[in-house]
Amino acid sequence: MLDKLSSALKKVTDKIANAIFLDKAVVDSVVKELQRALIEADVNVKLVLEISNKIKQTALDERLQGLDKKEHIIKILHDELIAILGESREIKLQKQNVFLLVGLYGSGKTTTISKLAAYYGKRGHNLLPIGLDVHRPAAPEQLKQLCDKLNIPCFINKEEKNPIKIFNEFKDELKKYELVIIDSAGRDALSDDLIKEIKDISKLTKPTETFLVMTADIGQTAKKQAQAFKDACNITGVIITKMDSTAKAGGALTACAEVKAPVVFIGTGEKPQDLETFDPEAFLSRLLGMGDLKSLMEKIHSVVDKDKIAEQQKRLEEGKFTLDDFASQLDSMSQVGSMDKIMSMIPGLGNVKEKITDDMMQQQENKTKHWKAAIKSMTKAEKENPELLEKQTSRIQRIAKGSGTTTSDIRMLIKQFRMLNEMIKSQSQIAEKGLDQKTMMKFAKKFGRKMKF
Repeated sequence: MLDKLSSALKKVTDKIANAIFLDKAVVDSVVKELQRALIEADVNVKLVLEISNKIKQTALDERLQGLDKKEHIIKILHDELIAILGESREIKLQKQNVFLLVGLYGSGKTTTISKLAAYYGKRGHNLLPIGLDVHRPAAPEQLKQLCDKLNIPCFINKEEKNPIKIFNEFKDELKKYELVIIDSAGRDALSDDLIKEIKDISKLTKPTETFLVMTADIGQTAKKQAQAFKDACNITGVIITKMDSTAKAGGALTACAEVKAPVVFIGTGEKPQDLETFDPEAFLSRLLGMGDLKSLMEKIHSVVDKDKIAEQQKRLEEGKFTLDDFASQLDSMSQVGSMDKIMSMIPGLGNVKEKITDDMMQQQENKTKHWKAAIKSMTKAEKENPELLEKQTSRIQRIAKGSGTTTSDIRMLIKQFRMLNEMIKSQSQIAEKGLDQKTMMKFAKKFGRKMKF
């Protein structure tokens, strides 16, 4: 997601922080790099020039000297980038909620509905999508297939071509659900027919939120589209899709902020869990390589049921950590996203990530697949007591043969499991005794040497 912009922003901030003297040549160089990065990300040229001028003015301000000036410039850069990304808006559910999704053809409304269903369903909300897109022939069937994969009910009527009649058909049933998510029709452009249909649906369904869904790759056209939908349909927020497949998403993000249409969610992939709440501060933090733990935790909660999380936590507190638990952790990680995506969200690993090659990433992901296959080939006793494998090496050979892995894979798995188990026990001890600086340093030194990619 915007990797090129991320790399450029980190380079700019490092250049400012490491400069011995902030003379005109250094400032011009920094500003030029910043301008190039923002324009390539499709940010409005006018906004780019405003940021550039503010940085230049601060850099040439004689009242600020040395470290103060550097810190001030970096703070201005940070504040200006936050400003062009817009304000965050938290969606708070009421007792009864209706989300109406609007947008043009190909924006990803139906897929986004399945992502919203997965997002709120994993958080324990009773919800139901309903298909009111009667113009695209495959829309009802696509919605049903997506909901079936999530084991979530949905209401559709493939024969009826009047969205008002479809809604009235299920109106009484919808009252049983805490959240109803409505899929509406799109058009190639915002036509009078589309505006009238959306207004009629909105009047009937009385949505608590009306979300405009648009793709990240439309760039500066986003401003015109967001303004038009805002004027016509009174949208309360924007969901930007395909954030993972474009380097030009800056245009869509900043355009929404300009017309005061807050971005509330971003789609970062094809899977149901690839939906994140949009927080400008956290988003910029990730771009600058400083991680985004809030989004990481959200992703974890999007793929693991809260009851399962509580159950796993209880088992860990009781010191019951088996290879089945380890496999479950690996499954959760693979659902959260690629190793590359996870590392970008962990503070301190953003810069490390850049030094790790794609081959190394792939090797690590292949390794975890081998581990999961090996665990499936073990007996219940071996999963619960991995020390059996170390005592009887014939077991390792049997498992390797049965899972299509090597004995080296099995030994590495046991080593990683043992280390993770030791870390969990150490964390429990720390929780009991408290974490002073000496204990923390000892803990970091002990496991820092063992952690290998």
